[in-house]
Amino acid sequence: MSGFVEKPEPLQVPGLVHLHTGKVRELYQNEAGDLVMVASDRISAFDWVLPTEIPDKGRILTQLSLWWFDQLADLVPNHVLSTELPAGAPEDWRGRTLICKSLQMVPVECVARGYLTGSGLVEYNESRTVCGLALPEGLVDGSELPAPIFTPATKAAVGEHDENVSYEEVARQVGADTAARLRQATLAVYSRGRDIARERGIILADTKFEFGFDGDTLVLADEVLTADSSRFWPADQWQPGRAQPSYDKQFVRDWLTSAESGWDRKSEQPPPQLPQQVVDATRAKYVEAYERLTGTSWS
Repeated sequence: MSGFVEKPEPLQVPGLVHLHTGKVRELYQNEAGDLVMVASDRISAFDWVLPTEIPDKGRILTQLSLWWFDQLADLVPNHVLSTELPAGAPEDWRGRTLICKSLQMVPVECVARGYLTGSGLVEYNESRTVCGLALPEGLVDGSELPAPIFTPATKAAVGEHDENVSYEEVARQVGADTAARLRQATLAVYSRGRDIARERGIILADTKFEFGFDGDTLVLADEVLTADSSRFWPADQWQPGRAQPSYDKQFVRDWLTSAESGWDRKSEQPPPQLPQQVVDATRAKYVEAYERLTGTSWS
């Protein structure tokens, strides 16, 4: 059992229809039929949405996505129509709300990996493959791959885990042409992001994208290249053969699996509230990643 420890009650706003509560976002539709995405300060770990929020997280991820959309505009169009606050929306939504084009979403998590870790490492250790793609012998946790690879996954509901699938399975589900377009766009966006991050002293180990169609046009949607959707590692601390320091939920995961938390991950009990020092350290990592990537101060 997993999911929300405490599922939030969505705010009702005149002129907006609430569509969905996700792990970190509330999704609405306005009277024009556009989507209104509101990023919350919620944080998830081990398939649980935790009861403790990380201050400013929603704004940081929204503003970082907007910065990346600008860097990627020549590669693929994105879904953002406006960053204006919808009429009647609370002031607290400012900076973490996007009005977006409604798309026909592709039901695939488009994952690109340039380094071996996480679920990819688990599969590699068993079969020397990731999503069915053969990899060389001798790779370890944190190894750079010979070239970036497209390792898609199925999209899971809140509280469930995405499942890695082969490229052939994606082609079977969405068609060969769409699968090829997804792979090409995913690897192109990853490669651009990897190069930009590397210039700023950050390794983009892997990341996931979501795409949708506007007619026949493939469009990049949701968030992009944030610490929630990507593994960012400080380049000057990269050392293959061990778990890498990262700009994401590392402090949260480490505390939840520590004796101090008292939580048994294998039990059906929900995780506890995070202590203030974990909240502060996690927020600081999100801010640091934003500032290093964009070259601008968060405050």
